[in-house]
Amino acid sequence: MIISTIDELGKYEGQEVTVRGWVYNTRSIGKIWFLIFRDGTGLLQCVVVKAEVDSLTFDLEGTLTQESSVKVTGLVRKEPRATGGYELTVKNITVVQIADEYPISPKEHGTAFLMDNRHLWIRSKKQNAILRVRHQIIKAARDFFDNNGFTLVDSPMFTANAVEGTSNLFEVDYFDRSAYLTQSGQLYGEASAMALGKIYVFGPTFRAEKSKTRRHLTEFWMLEPEIAYCDLDENMDWAEKLVGYIVQQCIGKCKREFEVLERDLSKLEAIVPPFPRITYDEAADILKKAGADFEYGNDLGATDETIIGENFDKPVMIHRWPADVKAFYMKRDPNNNELALGVDMIAPEGFGEIIGGGQREDDYDTLVNRIQHHDLPLKPFKWYLDLRKYGSVPHSGFGLGLERVVAWITGTQHIRECIPFPRTMSRLEP
Repeated sequence: MIISTIDELGKYEGQEVTVRGWVYNTRSIGKIWFLIFRDGTGLLQCVVVKAEVDSLTFDLEGTLTQESSVKVTGLVRKEPRATGGYELTVKNITVVQIADEYPISPKEHGTAFLMDNRHLWIRSKKQNAILRVRHQIIKAARDFFDNNGFTLVDSPMFTANAVEGTSNLFEVDYFDRSAYLTQSGQLYGEASAMALGKIYVFGPTFRAEKSKTRRHLTEFWMLEPEIAYCDLDENMDWAEKLVGYIVQQCIGKCKREFEVLERDLSKLEAIVPPFPRITYDEAADILKKAGADFEYGNDLGATDETIIGENFDKPVMIHRWPADVKAFYMKRDPNNNELALGVDMIAPEGFGEIIGGGQREDDYDTLVNRIQHHDLPLKPFKWYLDLRKYGSVPHSGFGLGLERVVAWITGTQHIRECIPFPRTMSRLEP
């Protein structure tokens, strides 16, 4: 017996196979009924003809409910009009379980209801497609780093120190002391880069920001490369090459998912390096000309990012920021001590910041002064300061927010749909 998945049926044209999955829906036209079947790799039309099956199999049409689990055996036939280009002429259906009445129906449901049933909602076509594109984005990013001499290094989830200040940390009891859920793997990434040269960290990060925007989660995933002997300009080169590679890989390998999502691929096909690079001052000028309510010296808000992104058909990199709005570890511009050698990448189409990074401060005394200036305790950073005492070199890196990239590439307007089980201020279940 050949067991196949829907996405591999083309290998077995004219042969009898068994597929295993769930009922998507059914419809009948007298002596023929159709089972639309899903198995996680796609949808398949299964044709049940009364004259070609036993009565028990034919009579299942009135028994099978949406999401009932079944095994279907039949002959693979090429059918260009069918989803996926193939259909199955059924010989037998084995019922594994008859599902209760499914709570998610074709009618419109509210967001709260769908999020309460997220464990079921991810079975739908659109949500399934988003998660498949997410998988491809992760695969493309890891392939990019692996093919360019980077080493994956894991960083801890529990930390004793903050990366970007203590105001948005989740504090937890850690035996007889306090610990924090990590905001970023960056500091440990820097240590690893001093050992291995070019590394990347990939894992979940946590921010206790009281934000309810469509771009924020309290738990999200970040890809964070760190590179020894790398300045800001080279760092921006790596960032644009990574994003360009991810987008092109998704275009080539996610055609079916983009069709489900009705994504305008012409927008993505334009995402080829080089990307435009502008200074913070130039970004401020764009906002001023647009009449935005923006005060020079502030960080960019979501509306500001959208306005800037609308001026470009590719991601735009904004560099050399006012030092006061950047983290303590950011190196200052040698030509202007008021500016930090940081960079943010803003996606087009109103999707905002997808990358933040820059060149790290590599001087011991300067870094000590910065930590003290930000009222951070020195003791938890002793190991981090050691990196500036034992073989310090210019180095840079960035963090790519996975869910924001998924939102942009899939055209999904709310980030909560870009992770299997989102965590927000008001949501800890399912």
